[in-house]
Amino acid sequence: MKQLPLATLLTSGLERTLREGNPWWRGERIFGLPPIRRWAFPHVLHGVRKGIAPVTVVRGPRQIGKTTLVNQVIDALLDEGVAAQRIFRIQFDDVPSLRRLEQPLLDLSWWFMDQVLGKSFQRAAADGEQALLFLDEVQNLRDWAPQLKLLVDQHPVRVVVTGSSALRIEAGRDSLAGRITTLEMGPLLLREIGEFRGGGQPDAFLPLNGLAPLKDKAFWLGLRAHGEQHGAFRQQAFLHFSERGAYPVVHAHPDEPWERIADQLNETVVRRAIQHDLRMGERGKKRDEHLLEEVFRLACRYVGQSPTQALYLDEIRRALNANIGWQRILHYLRFLDGALLVRMIEPLELRLKKKRGASKLVLCDHALRAAWLQEQVPLDPAALAHSPHLADLAGRIAESAAGYFLRSIIGLDVAHFPERGAEPEVDYVLSIGEQRIPIEIKYKGRIDHADTRGLRAFIEKSVYNAPFAVLVTQHDAPASDDPRIVSLPLSSLLLMR
Repeated sequence: MKQLPLATLLTSGLERTLREGNPWWRGERIFGLPPIRRWAFPHVLHGVRKGIAPVTVVRGPRQIGKTTLVNQVIDALLDEGVAAQRIFRIQFDDVPSLRRLEQPLLDLSWWFMDQVLGKSFQRAAADGEQALLFLDEVQNLRDWAPQLKLLVDQHPVRVVVTGSSALRIEAGRDSLAGRITTLEMGPLLLREIGEFRGGGQPDAFLPLNGLAPLKDKAFWLGLRAHGEQHGAFRQQAFLHFSERGAYPVVHAHPDEPWERIADQLNETVVRRAIQHDLRMGERGKKRDEHLLEEVFRLACRYVGQSPTQALYLDEIRRALNANIGWQRILHYLRFLDGALLVRMIEPLELRLKKKRGASKLVLCDHALRAAWLQEQVPLDPAALAHSPHLADLAGRIAESAAGYFLRSIIGLDVAHFPERGAEPEVDYVLSIGEQRIPIEIKYKGRIDHADTRGLRAFIEKSVYNAPFAVLVTQHDAPASDDPRIVSLPLSSLLLMR
């Protein structure tokens, strides 16, 4: 596409679009901001004010509230008395013409500096009026990371970046090393669901800054006690999570019928990723929306499991009546992983044990599965007791929910441990330095000794350096008399953050 100079684009309406996207420049505010603020709000606000790094990155799937978060942070800054001319917001998803600029991020920053800020970035910072830039869905720009690096290296600005593609955001991390702080914001946390539904939100049990507490068995015992302490809140929030998942739109409109909510999720989350983000991928690559839809359908169908290559090939070829190769399927699986809708949890590789297993598939929210497959499966123990035929499937969905939750903790190494000869499978293994924490999900009413076989086998091998294990169940009642195993319900695990 032909590159156009900035002046040409501005005369064709871009300047009007930019000014309309920053109503505070004319003394107005964004209308209708929700009063509830997500957990990342204070961390992003701190990053803008005085964070260690000049750039704060918030990544997450579509429709989980990243743009709302940015708008709430801007609103809070204006309430504090920050001058409106210091704040510049660009929503790159909404202005396709920006992609016709040769270096849009830099060009628009210079325009803002000249036309709105009215002074150089250096002079503004010296005057105590540091410029604050908010770049929404920036990953769709070519070379956004080198442009941002140049900007923050040469100018004392503060920047917030949001993106719904982990792959493209991660691709920028190398050039921005030392300049960014990353937050991963998935669907609502359990405590946020409770707040949306009118409950008083308890504090997160795991601090944001560091994984060291996870290495201590006392932390997991404390998490179990934390869940019991907030038992009424937790059970009510988990019931809402069981019924409708964790997307904000679901709990902001609790009276809407599920069918309408399902249509909304399919259109704004799944199809938006399939139809829009797929087109924004690498140039020159053939893109097949039907294949991507079918791969997503398989991810939903085999959630919490590790399908083999042969299974993928057989199911895809049968569904599409075409000879599709494994590399193409794997490409689309990685695309879904990059869009943060599905995460591929790799098998644990320990020393000489390099036998490669299949990736385990976990879904960002079981509501997407229910909407896409038109099949609701309850996770609430009481509701599940009335549908015993769904118990196995609910167990897989619970395993997926736990896996995605753990995988969303920035910096935490999460793998699964497939069966290897005489060594039984373990659902997840957390690695923190040299220490490992095996986690097994047994989402059923009654737990017996055989259900902890994998955990016991893992912690008994000294080479794995796992001093204790975690068993995730349905209920609060202790599920193992082995002092090395901490048992707690899924609902308490989800109160960790």
